[in-house]
Amino acid sequence: MTEIEQLLERVADKARNTRPWGWNSLPEPVDGTAPARAEAALGFPLPPLLADLYLRIGDGGFGPEYGLLPLLDGPPSGEPAAVVQYLANRESGRKDPDWPWPEGVLPISHWGCAMYACVDCLAPEATVLLFEPNADTSDGAWYVDAPSLEAWLRNWVDGTGWYEEENDDMDLAPWPGFRIRTSRTP
Repeated sequence: MTEIEQLLERVADKARNTRPWGWNSLPEPVDGTAPARAEAALGFPLPPLLADLYLRIGDGGFGPEYGLLPLLDGPPSGEPAAVVQYLANRESGRKDPDWPWPEGVLPISHWGCAMYACVDCLAPEATVLLFEPNADTSDGAWYVDAPSLEAWLRNWVDGTGWYEEENDDMDLAPWPGFRIRTSRTP
């Protein structure tokens, strides 16, 4: 069994036994066409591990804080699905150039207070970023939460994420790719 398979088993076990705020039960996994439909709407591929989470574990409803967002359809709590949220954020960023939304950065989990965990779907390692819009500028609103989606999931199942009470003094590094990913080409 590969390390990724082992990780998916650990995530599935924790997902079955914990409920994030706002979720009464673990949703069923998405159907086999959902990742392709999401990719068509987004215009870029999902990282394979992210697609596997939705295909094998559930359509959101597990993970840290408020849990993963559903992929295509809104959850019972009314939070928009990941694809819908990304498209809305990109449109909002076009209307307000002071707060652009980076291309290929898919929000996957809501932290509350308008903060999101996001996967950089254009990075080979699928870096997980924290969007913290309570900053004074958009440049100061993006941090590296974990170097990869795999590491982010391990932090959750191991209880070692920055959001855990015993780790609340951990500082996250600013995301250096923000300006590169939001610059407009002439």
